[in-house]
Amino acid sequence: MTNKKEDAVTSPRTERSNPDDAEMLNNPAEHNHLPIVDSFRQRVFHVVAAIPFGQVTTYGDIARLIGSPRAARQVGGVLKRLPEGSTLPWYRVINRHGEISLVGEDYLRQKNALLAEGIEISPAGRIDLQQYRWRYSEL
Repeated sequence: MTNKKEDAVTSPRTERSNPDDAEMLNNPAEHNHLPIVDSFRQRVFHVVAAIPFGQVTTYGDIARLIGSPRAARQVGGVLKRLPEGSTLPWYRVINRHGEISLVGEDYLRQKNALLAEGIEISPAGRIDLQQYRWRYSEL
């Protein structure tokens, strides 16, 4: 029997580089058809690539979708380590309060990308999850 604590989040396998990861980051739309995604990082990439234009989701939503409901922070860690120039729409992922979690230049990059997609951000810095949250179907 496998140890329940060792899963895609804690397994050393998640830290190894996979040549398919770079390809998935550069062409995420081409990989939406993949039936099996085997590492935590790849599962995050798969879900983030599926978030539609003009919609957002939360770190926790992604964690639940990939089968690791307590791994919202790890989802954030994966997105934080994306290579510069990635075409993955990382900016569509926000926190459970409907806010951008980043600060400084990164905050402005994410805010501007969301505004460019028509997503409204209140003066308090909140995005209305009732209006813009992705209502995903089975991936």
